[in-house]
Amino acid sequence: MKISTKGRYGLRALIDLAQYSEIEPVSISSIATRQAISEGYLEQLMSMLKKAGLIKSIRGAGGGYVLARDMSEISVGDVLRALEGSLQPVECAAFSQEDSCEASGGCVTKFVWQRINESINQTVNEISLKQLVEESKSVQNITTTGQMKCNK
Repeated sequence: MKISTKGRYGLRALIDLAQYSEIEPVSISSIATRQAISEGYLEQLMSMLKKAGLIKSIRGAGGGYVLARDMSEISVGDVLRALEGSLQPVECAAFSQEDSCEASGGCVTKFVWQRINESINQTVNEISLKQLVEESKSVQNITTTGQMKCNK
């Protein structure tokens, strides 16, 4: 499984939004500047995140974007599935009761794919946006004090 730029940039943008929207709505241009993501691409990602119910837009002079739920209630899995779709490492008809595969009765590799799928989902579902915001603040604090530098 490979996470595309949609997933990577979208997660970075949502972490940024979570950090800065605690005070006021955040504009796409400010996120784009801080995260070095084009505004056009970011607009597409924000639209997908809004459709998934993870963020909402505020119109008007002081408008922008805010989280639709508390950051502790949004998992990395929620974000990645909103942007990437399924996180399954392979398309396997044996995962679904409706679909059928000619080899599913005697196929043992489906157990491998199922275990990998369960592991991926468990991992991304256990990490909350709040944890990433706290980690980001910690990394930023260390960077500003000059003790440790983080590479992008």
